[in-house]
Amino acid sequence: MPEALPDLLRADGVLFDLDGVLTPTAEVHMRAWKVVFDDVFARWGIEPPYTDADYFDYVDGKKRYDGVASLLHSRNVEVPWGAVDDPPEAETICGIGNRKNDAFATSLRAEGIAPYPGSLALVEKLSAAGIPLGVVSSSKNAEEVLGAAGIRSFFRIVVDGVVAERDGLASKPAADMFAAGAVALGVDPATSVAVEDATSGAASAAAAGFATVVGVDRGTGADALRAAGATVVVDDLDAFLSDSDAPADAQTRPDSEETA
Repeated sequence: MPEALPDLLRADGVLFDLDGVLTPTAEVHMRAWKVVFDDVFARWGIEPPYTDADYFDYVDGKKRYDGVASLLHSRNVEVPWGAVDDPPEAETICGIGNRKNDAFATSLRAEGIAPYPGSLALVEKLSAAGIPLGVVSSSKNAEEVLGAAGIRSFFRIVVDGVVAERDGLASKPAADMFAAGAVALGVDPATSVAVEDATSGAASAAAAGFATVVGVDRGTGADALRAAGATVVVDDLDAFLSDSDAPADAQTRPDSEETA
């Protein structure tokens, strides 16, 4: 029997993660992290080698530098934290994180990005119904990605890595970011919905008091998402669309003239 889905049209508000939920930028992030960590592991002789499982276990959903620290800690490697303005070649947590960000930004600007069709159609449906929408993303690139994907205008608020650093918000899985998102959007988590594809994000939303946490399984695994706090898991957000909700063509988005 199919899993019963919550009625998102009855929510006070919906807060979406970005990478892997609204846009396939998680794949761009994964490739950028692999390039950087493969190099670091090879030069430093770190074993076992970096794998996609490491991305999901230690990096996915976290703020950039926290992800670097978490992964290196898993291999019993400790390096200085450094500073946010460290050059990409610096052998520090921040330097490695900045190296990855350069790789991500280069890929994004060269290839562009488009939202998942099902996600775009759901966002359009909720927006048309007047449901307040927001984005809660650990990425410092969230505004650029939303603009490049042509969907920024749908979201009243964005709580991202830039906001987290400015306001001292702890990284997911701590409750801080989703709690701040609910405050910024002016909604009660108990009557609102969070949508996440990472275990750290699902745990953050659950800790922030969201009674409904939709897990989107893009590779993390349904069981892992549920264990982290997801109350329902789908493979794609088109699960919330009726037959009459045809996904909009990516070329007709309301602010598609925006570029990265």
